[in-house]
Amino acid sequence: MPDIELARGYIPGAIGRVAELHGTYYHAHWGFGLFFEAKVATELGEFLGRYDDARDGFWLASSEGRVEGSVTIDGLHAEDEGAHLRWFIMSDALRGRGVGKRLITAAIDFCRSTGYGRVYLWTFEGLGAARHLYERAGFRLVEQRRGTQWGTAVDEQRFEIRLA
Repeated sequence: MPDIELARGYIPGAIGRVAELHGTYYHAHWGFGLFFEAKVATELGEFLGRYDDARDGFWLASSEGRVEGSVTIDGLHAEDEGAHLRWFIMSDALRGRGVGKRLITAAIDFCRSTGYGRVYLWTFEGLGAARHLYERAGFRLVEQRRGTQWGTAVDEQRFEIRLA
């Protein structure tokens, strides 16, 4: 496979592609449907509409000009709640090649350099590969509850890492 490029910032088509990656993966593996994909597209669009380069981060992993992975840091409420790591996804083509680790590292390094004391994320039980990456980066499970924020009942998990 060709080289993988990591870049920070929006590129045309990124919202649709990141929503597509989420929609296809979570439909195939977890049965998520329209509600979930629309939620990703809507919330990612809202995030990028208020994006502040000094406060937020949006990283894309691309191969031959095609977006194959992403992660974001939403710093809007970082002072009160911590920075929010969101929309971490990797295409099947890139899984197992260390690209996810590179994306998570870029996001955490940004949070450290920005002075964020804490970063959190929401995920759900059963995503073993992602959980492994989060825990290797220093995240710890701090809360678990049954919920439906993604349109399907799952055991939602909140992970946090303290940076300061």
